[in-house]
Amino acid sequence: MDYYPGDLKAVMDRDPAIIDESDAKKYHTGFRAVCMYRRSHELWMKGKLKKARALNFKAHRETGCDIHPGATIGERFFIDHATGVVIGETAVIGDDVTIYQGVTLGGVSFKKEKRHPTLGSRIVVGAGAIVLGDINIGDDVRIGAGSVVVKDVPPNCTVVGVPGRIVSENGVRVDMGNVLEHNCLPDVIEDCMDRMETEIEQLRTLTESLKKNRGA
Repeated sequence: MDYYPGDLKAVMDRDPAIIDESDAKKYHTGFRAVCMYRRSHELWMKGKLKKARALNFKAHRETGCDIHPGATIGERFFIDHATGVVIGETAVIGDDVTIYQGVTLGGVSFKKEKRHPTLGSRIVVGAGAIVLGDINIGDDVRIGAGSVVVKDVPPNCTVVGVPGRIVSENGVRVDMGNVLEHNCLPDVIEDCMDRMETEIEQLRTLTESLKKNRGA
């Protein structure tokens, strides 16, 4: 199997569980899935569609990751655990992107057209997240685990929830050194409850004030 230096570096930089490069090459399912995708994509671009699909099938069987050979993926792509990852035919992914297990970049159309997402660079997609349709995800975006994203997301945002909502915009650029901390995301429900409690307290204070004024 061919090994791609950029992808190998991504594994070494972003996976603290890796022992050494030999360990990554032999046993890291995400890295192996990416390497097999690279080769299948080369075959696909040369018009050797059946060979590309055969290699894609083999990769899926060996790693649990299904990356269509027609997808376009940039440099230093990292999948932390390959299990359940699905990337569709017309998906486009930029450089330095990290995705976790169970992520789907899926389509919402049966037509032969651009039907999968386009992801920019330096994006982190948390475990189990689903990104659907021909939408654009800007650079330096974080998508929280379990989120479902069906609309465009501008750069420098954090998205969480079902459906995905932007909870932070133009924040700090994704730090690849802390990329594993995709659990450190805002709690939308807790924030909403806090606001409601504050408003209720304000209304209670106003009501008490009105009662006193009427009594006077």
